[in-house]
Amino acid sequence: MSIPTAQRVVQSERHDGVLVITLNRPQVRNAINRALAEAVDAALLLLEDDPELEVGVLTGAGGHFCSGMDLKAFPSEGVPRVADRGLAGLTRAHRTKPLIAAVEGAAVAGGFELVLACDLVTAADTAFFALPEPARGLVASEGGAIRLPARIPHHLAMEMLLTGSPLPAADAARHGLVNQTTGEGDALDAALALAGRIRANSPRAVRLTRQVVAATRGLDDDAAFAVQDPLTAPVFGTSTAAEGASAFCEKRTPDWNL
Repeated sequence: MSIPTAQRVVQSERHDGVLVITLNRPQVRNAINRALAEAVDAALLLLEDDPELEVGVLTGAGGHFCSGMDLKAFPSEGVPRVADRGLAGLTRAHRTKPLIAAVEGAAVAGGFELVLACDLVTAADTAFFALPEPARGLVASEGGAIRLPARIPHHLAMEMLLTGSPLPAADAARHGLVNQTTGEGDALDAALALAGRIRANSPRAVRLTRQVVAATRGLDDDAAFAVQDPLTAPVFGTSTAAEGASAFCEKRTPDWNL
């Protein structure tokens, strides 16, 4: 028997090659319990495994992105990691396809760590981000303390990590943490538009570019090129590359299915 959509803790919908994954526990600002974590993980695995899906969008229902780990469930369920893929199957996962966070309202604690695990971010101008774990006797151990200092100025990251101070979406965008801010309620539409721009490109080239970025992070130039070149060299002799060049010269849209 199928579960009515309104009762699902995660909703997954297809939009022309884009999988929209919606956290659906609005009564608790989409806090992550075990059931939600496993449902997000299943959706992300679907995104990875289905060749018709090229981009994912992660968002939240009810005007908020995610308030983090469900602290009421924590004593009995522990941290809702899934296998070796981290919180909600995302924060430590090795993905190949782009994932965009569409943020409304609060993205705090583990919810912010989900955002930091995504590739791009759209956010309503009323959204905000925070890592208040120390106030709960916890540590932002699912990527917050690792990723945030690499994304924004060091001292601002330390202020957020040590005090729990929130960062409004406008400030997050000013520091490069958010790709695009929108009016309230429009973050998902902006994310879908961004996904459409990604989908206009070669899916293979997009995945390979993500792989290069992930594989060379933190390396010096010589080491980075040594890692990159074996990954990228084969693509220059493919029919995909030939189609891209031909389409450019002929002033037409490439057909990436050739």
